[in-house]
Amino acid sequence: MKHEKSCGALVYRKHGDRTELLLIKHRFGGHWSFPKGHVELGENEFQTALREVKEETGLDVKDFEACGMINWCKSDGSGRYLEFLYKTSVFSGQLSEGTDEGNIFWLPKSELYTRPLSPNFAEYLPVFFSDKYVEALGEWTIDDSFTGIKYFS
Repeated sequence: MKHEKSCGALVYRKHGDRTELLLIKHRFGGHWSFPKGHVELGENEFQTALREVKEETGLDVKDFEACGMINWCKSDGSGRYLEFLYKTSVFSGQLSEGTDEGNIFWLPKSELYTRPLSPNFAEYLPVFFSDKYVEALGEWTIDDSFTGIKYFS
């Protein structure tokens, strides 16, 4: 069975009475997502999330809150993909204009569902927006079709 692990973070800020999310509009496909990536040799999950935010947005973040983890399993048992999720509103530095991934935007939370989201991004939102730690179990088929997810907290 193939095992992969990635980590990501949702950076947010309060702007008046609304919450804005720091998202990436990807160059290829135009879908919207949050900074995330694979764990590199010698890194733990926390370090990976810090690095990915810096690489993809230019910002330094701290005071991460562990939101949860999604365990994606292939329905035929041939693969497993773990994603560790964090969030923070504490950041510093200069927001980059864009990276190899795409362009970076502050998007009002209320407008999130008006954008084409990356595959399964909607399934991450209950983990990010919960007030408590959440774990989830998701499944996809051998042709990479999403079949469902269950949340546990």
